[in-house]
Amino acid sequence: MREGVHITGAAGAGTSTLGARIAQRRGWAYAETDDALWLPTEPPYQQLRPAPERIPFLRARIPEGQPYVLSGAVLGWGEALTSEFRMVVFLDTPREVRLARLRLREAARFGAAVAPGGARRAEYLEFLAWAAAYDAGTEPGRSRARHEAWFSTLPCPLLRLEGTLPPDELVRRTEAALEKIFA
Repeated sequence: MREGVHITGAAGAGTSTLGARIAQRRGWAYAETDDALWLPTEPPYQQLRPAPERIPFLRARIPEGQPYVLSGAVLGWGEALTSEFRMVVFLDTPREVRLARLRLREAARFGAAVAPGGARRAEYLEFLAWAAAYDAGTEPGRSRARHEAWFSTLPCPLLRLEGTLPPDELVRRTEAALEKIFA
């Protein structure tokens, strides 16, 4: 039987940072939904993996019988994993903070390609506009409304955390909740 913890939120909320830290502290397997969602391309994030291949892709990276942490979002393609989740953590991070984090992350990943005049500038601006629309729900994919609707169907506890808390405090609160579930 597979048992996991899903850490989710808007793009830039901090799910990858928290997820990797929790998995490392607990010695659990770790996966990110973006790795299942996107095929490896150069440059990255150009071609979606076919939907029927996504869950098998993730399961191949998580050893059977080992608890795991999955960061990102499964909305619209990975709901079949919900029955495996023992807890879902939602990082609620203000739009301005998320966008600032994304600007830094994308600049670090792609450098001059996302700067004005860069080869990926238009794609970068499109991505930021998509991420900014999370709360309004005007773009396809992740949105606050879609997350909230999904949360209401969960068969496991939901832990809501403010994404601006210091990373050590996010880890402490997540660990405290996990101790109650994985006792």
